[in-house]
Amino acid sequence: MTIQLTSSILALDTCTESCSAALSYQGQVFSRIADAPREHSQRLLPMIDEVLKEAGVSLASLDAIAYGRGPGSFTGIRICTSMTQGLALGQDLPVIGISTLAAMAQMAISEHGAKQVLCAIDARMNEVYWAQFVDANGVATLVGHEQVSSPELIELTMDNNHVTQACGTGFDAYPQLLNLGNLQRLMAVNFPDARGMLTLAQVGITAGQTTSVDDLAPVYLRDTVTWKKLPGRE
Repeated sequence: MTIQLTSSILALDTCTESCSAALSYQGQVFSRIADAPREHSQRLLPMIDEVLKEAGVSLASLDAIAYGRGPGSFTGIRICTSMTQGLALGQDLPVIGISTLAAMAQMAISEHGAKQVLCAIDARMNEVYWAQFVDANGVATLVGHEQVSSPELIELTMDNNHVTQACGTGFDAYPQLLNLGNLQRLMAVNFPDARGMLTLAQVGITAGQTTSVDDLAPVYLRDTVTWKKLPGRE
């Protein structure tokens, strides 16, 4: 099943080494992506300008902005959240946070036909951010909870009689994770992609899950980092 993109949505992600922007407008998708570690703040705005110009639409005409809420790099999450805050505030647009892990799972489902997905992002400090997803009518649906843990503490709860696609940099850092069960490495999905966020954002918009810019909610999974809003909006 393919989810129809009926809303005009700008999606942004800078939570990992990859930087991406995607736009759904009048049923079409326009996107940019680059492997650009430490260049997110310089690369993202030009990407946004490019997809808006390609679609021939202004930011003010959009229905919502979807942002990568994490987990991922602390700095990358801050860049994505701050950029979203500035763009949405300027145009009074609602926002919706999308999990970076779910965005990867959605790409595995939408573009590669995956039915079960294990996503793992290298979290440094001998840990990974990870979560399990299944295809529910074309939508990546979380099984259990998103977690951060050492690789040896990951426990699969999905049906081991079926192949589970393994996505993310966690499998590069800890290749032993592929021995957890009936896993198959999907190299084509190694980072989150804003294109995958569009379907999840559309589902969330339809369900009334957008918020105001004042309620941006980054997810670090580690409790040692707090989010600060722009001055005057604490």
